[in-house]
Amino acid sequence: MKNTVYIYTRDLKRIFTNWAMIIIVLTLMILPSFYAWFNIKASWDPYGRTEGIAIAVTSEDEGSTIRGQHVNVGKDIIATLKKNKTLGWTFVSKEKADQGVKHGDYYASIVIPKDFSQKLGTVLQDRLEKPVIIYKVNEKINAVAPKITSKGASSLTQQISEKFVKTANGAIFSVFNELGITLQRDLPTIQQVEQRIFELENRLPEIKKVINEANDTTQKAGAIVSKAQAALPEVERLTADGAQMTQQLNTFLTKSDEVLKNAEPTINETLHRVQQRAVGVQELKNQLMEKDIAPDEVSAAAEQLKVQLTKQIADTGEILTLLTDLNALSQQKVLSPVINDVKDVNTLLQQQLSDVNSLQQQTKNGDVPNQSVLDRFSSRTDQAVSRLNALTNSYSSTIVPAVEQAIKEAKDKTTSANSLLDEANKSMPDVSNVLSKTASGILLGQQELAKIAKDFPRIEQNVHNVADKIREFQQKENIEDIINLLKNDVQKESDFFAKPVLLKEERLYPIPNYGSAMSPFYTTLCLWVGALLLVSILSVEVADEERFKSYEVYLGRLLTFLSIAFVQAFIVTLGDLFLIKTYVVDKVPFIFLGLLCSFVFMTIVYTLVAIFGNAGKAMAIVLLVLQLSAAGGTFPIQVVPAFFQAINPFLPFTYAISMMREVVGGMLADIVRKDVTVLLCIWLSVLLVGIFLHKPLSKTSAKLTKKARESKLIH
Repeated sequence: MKNTVYIYTRDLKRIFTNWAMIIIVLTLMILPSFYAWFNIKASWDPYGRTEGIAIAVTSEDEGSTIRGQHVNVGKDIIATLKKNKTLGWTFVSKEKADQGVKHGDYYASIVIPKDFSQKLGTVLQDRLEKPVIIYKVNEKINAVAPKITSKGASSLTQQISEKFVKTANGAIFSVFNELGITLQRDLPTIQQVEQRIFELENRLPEIKKVINEANDTTQKAGAIVSKAQAALPEVERLTADGAQMTQQLNTFLTKSDEVLKNAEPTINETLHRVQQRAVGVQELKNQLMEKDIAPDEVSAAAEQLKVQLTKQIADTGEILTLLTDLNALSQQKVLSPVINDVKDVNTLLQQQLSDVNSLQQQTKNGDVPNQSVLDRFSSRTDQAVSRLNALTNSYSSTIVPAVEQAIKEAKDKTTSANSLLDEANKSMPDVSNVLSKTASGILLGQQELAKIAKDFPRIEQNVHNVADKIREFQQKENIEDIINLLKNDVQKESDFFAKPVLLKEERLYPIPNYGSAMSPFYTTLCLWVGALLLVSILSVEVADEERFKSYEVYLGRLLTFLSIAFVQAFIVTLGDLFLIKTYVVDKVPFIFLGLLCSFVFMTIVYTLVAIFGNAGKAMAIVLLVLQLSAAGGTFPIQVVPAFFQAINPFLPFTYAISMMREVVGGMLADIVRKDVTVLLCIWLSVLLVGIFLHKPLSKTSAKLTKKARESKLIH
């Protein structure tokens, strides 16, 4: 640390003992301030001196006659602009205006066409045409001037619009006033008409329902009658054929009854045969249940069982088929319980067959028959025998009476159907006569209803539209209020609609002029420029550098640069306040924050040059250029390209300009604390880089600098 102080005090001594160095250092201290002062003063109030921006104005308006009165809006506009000193309005011919805008004599031109007044008057006609003002601008003369002239042209059209609206509204509201008096006189009649319309609308669904029901009924009746007439010959044929068919069916059933009576012994015999085989199966089952039965005996017994069970299944299947057919003839399905019993027996037999197959497969594999399969087979065999015994015993008392009842029900049905068909066949001529007369009456009704139904939707829609508009009007407005409004003061209403909304501006942090608003940017910029001037004129190297450690050289010469930079900051901030009278709310913080900016900027620029030599100067310039675009000093950061928005949070200018703006317009402590904290973090980071990386990086850059100096083009 001792050597660092030594280098610093020696630098100060060398400055103060050399008059030439004193002049150079004083110049370096003062010169950056001019950069800020000149720019701030030049932009002090640019928008308050727009009267020097020349705009050529030409009116070719030929005027028009509106309701018997000649008007020339273009002439009125010229008269108004001659009294307006906001811009440099110059009144010339169209040719001179075009030539002057092209050559830069005028920044822009405004031409009022010949038909301007005529088109403006079309508001009172059926065909509306908006009038047009032709605005031409030469944007290559200046980047800002077109924005100012465009604002002037927009203001002009706005003034014309406001004046036109006010005049037109005056005439319209005069008519409205007369209309209000008339409406007040006819109000009872209007209310009565509204009531009648609502009553009619309420009854429309009822009317529509009646029409639709009548129309649907006639259409359905017509369709039914048409189908009946078309089907009448077929019905006559069917009734005749039906009578014959029922007679034949009755004869068939009588014969079937005899056949069934002859078949009863066969059914009974089949049941007994199944029962006997079931007994045989039961005996074989008992043989299988013996514990010492040999596998070959099991296989032989199983084969016999399969044969017996297959025959039993076939026999019960035949009985099921016959009983099902007979049951279909019975309305009460009297054979259903018997059929269910036979089905159960058939199912048990099939399950027994499945068990026998399992046992046979086990013996083929050399295994001992599974006891659970034997037990299940035994149980099912006993159940089958029991069910078959019950069927056989109940055959005469249950099955035969049920069969006879089914035949009897079928014969009764055919007899009744035959009687009905005979009566229907005799009534066919009367039916034909009635259908013919009905068809004629329905056709006449359909024609009349079609006419009513065709016109009703149009009538209904018109009534709804009128009622909806009345309701909508009643919801939004009261007719009495409308009458009162129409009868109000015409002049006041005209003024209100010309300017219905007034803008009340509240400035939270008012800054009286543009130059003061730009002082944070230009002051910050001049401090960086001052740092660049210092590293360009003064050397960052120490002559006897080898005597000291690298960080001692870095810190010792840095103190010298910081001392000069501090004076630069004092001069520029005091000059802003007291020389050019910049508006600043918090003056003392303005000075101290300026010193902080200079402190940080000088450290950054000095470190770049101390480490990288001439390349560091280039880096400092590149960093300056990036900060001009990306720090939000002139344009809001939100309107610049995405790249500059992305690097904005990493630039020292971002926080320096922000905290300087705070003290100029009125300081918010939390914003200033954040900006100061970030700048101090940047300064500390740069300082650590300079202390620890000065030696290794400067050696590398020294080789590059030495080689470049061999060209004799740089110092």
